[in-house]
Amino acid sequence: MIDLRALRENPELYRASQRARGADVSLVDRLLEADETRRARLAAFETLRAEQKAVSRSVGKASPEERPAILARAKELATTVKEAQVQADVAAAALDEYARRFANLIEGAPAGGEEDYVVLRHEGPAPRDFTAEGFTPADHLALGEGLDIIDTRRGAKVSGARFYYLKGWGMRLELALMTAALEAAVAHGFTPMTTPTLVTPQVMDGTGFLGAHSDEIYYLPTDDLYLTGTSEVALAGYHADEILDLSSGPRRYLGWSTCYRREAGAAGRDTRGIIRVHQFNKAEMFSYCRPEDAAEEHAYLLALEEEMLALVGLPYRVIDTAAGDLGSSAARKFDCEAWLPTQERWMEVTSTSNCTTYQARRLGIRERRENGTSPVATLNGTLATTRWIVAVLENNQNPDGSVTVPPGLRPYLGGLEVITA
Repeated sequence: MIDLRALRENPELYRASQRARGADVSLVDRLLEADETRRARLAAFETLRAEQKAVSRSVGKASPEERPAILARAKELATTVKEAQVQADVAAAALDEYARRFANLIEGAPAGGEEDYVVLRHEGPAPRDFTAEGFTPADHLALGEGLDIIDTRRGAKVSGARFYYLKGWGMRLELALMTAALEAAVAHGFTPMTTPTLVTPQVMDGTGFLGAHSDEIYYLPTDDLYLTGTSEVALAGYHADEILDLSSGPRRYLGWSTCYRREAGAAGRDTRGIIRVHQFNKAEMFSYCRPEDAAEEHAYLLALEEEMLALVGLPYRVIDTAAGDLGSSAARKFDCEAWLPTQERWMEVTSTSNCTTYQARRLGIRERRENGTSPVATLNGTLATTRWIVAVLENNQNPDGSVTVPPGLRPYLGGLEVITA
């Protein structure tokens, strides 16, 4: 949720943010009107309630002659105050509805839509020239089937399209990636956690995921619970309605969980194999920090993601995601995209978002400071996920269909150097 006071003081800043996102700019004015109505009705209610209290106190001091009139006025005020409270509550609910529809204020993100990202830099080894090496690269599914480590046919038989089995070295490769991420996070002071994958509507909504893309989320109506598409949701809810002590620095967690996404409407090349699937595993960083430290913390999470990519040895680029491609809770987002040789394109493998105080306001997460309590900032970032297997297989394949294991992952695979059929 946005800072209403800040919006009142500088509405043009929020209009610019909405404009950069390609979102409804008029929502700013509707929100301001709703806020003005709420404050006016609240003031009217408080004025009437103060009068009601004064009249009630005067009953005992009134003379017998004055008392009937005072009691009649007290009765009249009781009805009026109730009506005023209802009106104030209705206005507050309307304001809350508008505020929850409002996306976070962007901070430095380039304007535009999905294709308007800015490439910040290229890192890692140069993409391989398979033509010069004398063979045509196979895609990750062909490699996985040839090595008998990925089985989408039986996954579809058991669960439907876009489910899969990871077998043998495929399962162990995923575990190696996740374990490497866990060790990296722990080495940097993160508290590792396994998280619930079912959460309440209050927590899911509090993180901002029940907006435009709510159709991507699995919902269990019988239990009124949502399956999480990232452990960010459960980690954000972990400190809901709490006051944190951040005097010693950020609180950092590493969530290890299975994730579920409906991927409604997804089609095309990403649905082949295990690029865009309904179930996967992910190691997710989550940080609570002071708002003034959020930009620095964001850079820190990005650096850890790049440390993992360096360990795996993938060619990748870092992009600054455009405002129109941000989720509603993100003020800014950096993605790392690995090179996918068979499609000759870059594929997102990590993402880190600075959500400033947006989620904390919705979830009631605060810090006690000199002038009282105030919302904290929340940030998240991917440290490893099942999708990485796609890039590892394609970038490290050999002409005979085997795959060379990146040196950084070998310690997690018992020293294995090459995956063979």
